[in-house]
Amino acid sequence: MIRPRRTASAAAFVLGAALVGVFGLALPASAHVTVNPKEATQGGYGRVAFRVPNESDTASTTKIEVNLPENAPVASVSTIPLPGWTVVLEKRKVDPPLEVHGSQITEAVSKITWTAGAGAEVKPEQFQEFGVSLGPLPQVDQLVFKVLQTYSDGNISRWIDEPAAAGAEEPEHPAPVLKLAKAADPASGGATPSVAAVAQADDDEDDEDGSAGVGLGIAGLVAGLAGLVLGGLAFARTRRPSTPSGA
Repeated sequence: MIRPRRTASAAAFVLGAALVGVFGLALPASAHVTVNPKEATQGGYGRVAFRVPNESDTASTTKIEVNLPENAPVASVSTIPLPGWTVVLEKRKVDPPLEVHGSQITEAVSKITWTAGAGAEVKPEQFQEFGVSLGPLPQVDQLVFKVLQTYSDGNISRWIDEPAAAGAEEPEHPAPVLKLAKAADPASGGATPSVAAVAQADDDEDDEDGSAGVGLGIAGLVAGLAGLVLGGLAFARTRRPSTPSGA
């Protein structure tokens, strides 16, 4: 004969194990440095932001170094002022020169370095965006920006891994990638969305995906808990010892 107390304990154990499984699945994946929006148009000018999350539990992000690709130089690069941070643009010679609006450009920015002043660091559980204007964007399929993220404890996260091939697993420390679409042919009447529009769509998509994911997760958790509780009670009832007739 199985005692009711032992049956209730078994049901509680099953419920606890289920809770661990549900909350374990809800743990967030490790974040990494990204560029937003993720797509722009070849030949045009774009404003992007490097989104940098702080992944350390104890140290703050104090410096960000963004290396521009050598095989696809950009003639014009400028940064958006960020309170508390200083920025330095390093340049390199380009050969052959870049032609922009009839002018020959012999130098292009090779690296952008942001350094935090006292109190401006990106602290644990925070992120910061570093805005940049680029153009004209080169006639290539994508720009890969290799980024170094320095922490106050001296550790450096190197977001420098090249994009994985189609169908392959994402690398451990992927570099931010800006996809470049071909400009629309005016004769076709097609229109290529602006960088600002793509950026808004990207942010809206992130918000919608996040809200929907949280809502579905909560709904699934509530439904699962309710089913486990009802199942445990039903199991306990079926295992109670029957009372002999005439007792």
